Amino acid sequence: MNAPAELFNQHLIDPGICIRCNTCEATCPVGAITHDSRNYVVIADKCNFCMACVPPCPTGSIDNWRMRPKAAAYKVEEQLSWDDLPAALSDSDLAAMGADVSTAPTEAMVTSAASVEASPGEGAAFNSAAYGATLPPWSAAHPYTNLHGPKAPAMATVVGNVQVNDAGTTNETHHIVLDFGHMPFPVLEGQSIGIVPPSLDEKGKPHHARQYSIASPRNGERPGYNNLSITVKRVVEDHEGKPVKGVASNYLCDLKTGDTVQVIGPFGASFLMPNHPKSNIVMICTGTGSAPMRAMTEWRRRLRQSGKFEGGKLMLFFGARTPQELPYFGPLQKLPKDFIDINFAFSRDPGQPKRYVQDLVRDRRTDLTALLKDANTYIYVCGLKSMEEGVVLALRDVATQAGLSWDSVAQSLKQEGRLHLETY
Repeated sequence: MNAPAELFNQHLIDPGICIRCNTCEATCPVGAITHDSRNYVVIADKCNFCMACVPPCPTGSIDNWRMRPKAAAYKVEEQLSWDDLPAALSDSDLAAMGADVSTAPTEAMVTSAASVEASPGEGAAFNSAAYGATLPPWSAAHPYTNLHGPKAPAMATVVGNVQVNDAGTTNETHHIVLDFGHMPFPVLEGQSIGIVPPSLDEKGKPHHARQYSIASPRNGERPGYNNLSITVKRVVEDHEGKPVKGVASNYLCDLKTGDTVQVIGPFGASFLMPNHPKSNIVMICTGTGSAPMRAMTEWRRRLRQSGKFEGGKLMLFFGARTPQELPYFGPLQKLPKDFIDINFAFSRDPGQPKRYVQDLVRDRRTDLTALLKDANTYIYVCGLKSMEEGVVLALRDVATQAGLSWDSVAQSLKQEGRLHLETY
C-alpha cells in the first residue's frame, strides 16, 4: 500500500495584484523568488518559509498559500503563465491526489516555524536587504493602501509633464503631475502608485501595472489640490546596454496635458517619513530614486514656511552620472543651506574622478556619526539595487570607525523603523 502523499502549504504570489516592484525578490535571503517579463513567482523547493518577503510587500500579493501534495507542487514555469491564482483545493481534491488531509500543516504551524528571524548579516554572504526596516517610523502618519486595484483603477488626468534634467541627456527624466478630480486618492511621502499602460502586450494580454514612487507631498504637487507627481525615466536600453523600449516609461513620458491615465494603489506602509519635531532625515538616492526624497523635502519645506514645526537636520546624498542627467538639479541648488545639507556624486563627469553616493557617506562620517547616535535619525535609501550594498557597507564603516557597534546600531535602526531600503 502506498504511503499518503505529503502535504505542504505552497507559498504563491497573486499575479492579479502584484505590481512587479521586485521587493520580494530583493528581500528573500535564500533566492527563492524569481521572475520573467510578466510574473514574480516562488520556487517551491527553495522557499524555507522564513517570511522575510511578506512584511515589505506593498500590495499583499506575496501573502498567498495553497495546500498541495509536495510531489505535485506548482512548478515555476506553471506559475509564470498565470494571470490569476488557481483556486484552493478542497479536502476531497487532496484526498483524490492520495493525501491524508488529517496530516496537513496549519497556517499557525507555518508561521510558528518561521517566527525566528535571523540577525542581519548572519551567514557567509553580506545581505544588505536584511538591514532594512519593515516597520514605519513611530510618528509616521497613517497610510491608506490598496484603495484602487487592477480591476477597478482610478482615472487621473495629466496636468503637467516636463523634463527635469537637461535635454539631450541619456537618462531623459520627466516630472509628471496627475490630477484625480473628485476621486479621493490620499497619499503620503514615500508611498507609490501603479500605472497601467494601455493596449496589450506581445502575448495579447493586458499590461500589468508598473510602480512609481510619489514625488509630491501629502497635500499635493499644488497645495490644496487633489493631485500628485511622479518621476519617470524614459527607458531605452536594458541593464546590459541593449536597446529596449520600456512600455510604461515611454508611454508616460509621451503623455500630453489632458490625457487620462489608469492608476492603482496607493502602496506602501513602511517607507514613510517621521512627523515628530526635531526628527532628522538622511536621504541617499540615485536617479529617479529621488522621487520620495523630493516629496519628503518639499513637505518639510512647507512645514518650515508655516512656522509651526521644528524640524531636525536634513541631509541628501544624490548620485547621477553627470550634473546634466541629475533630476531636479536646478531646484535643489536653490534650497537654503540652513534647511538641507546637499551632497552630489557624479560617476561620469568628464575630467573628474568617479564618485558614488557611498563615497560621500564616508566623506561625511563625522556628521553621520552624530546622527547615527541620535535615536531621532531616520535613513532612506532609494535607487538602483546595485547601490544598496555599497551604501549599507558605508554606513557600517562610519559606525565602526566611530567606535560604535554596527550590530547594535543596525538592530536599532531596523527594529525602530529608522533604516529604509527601497531599491529596484
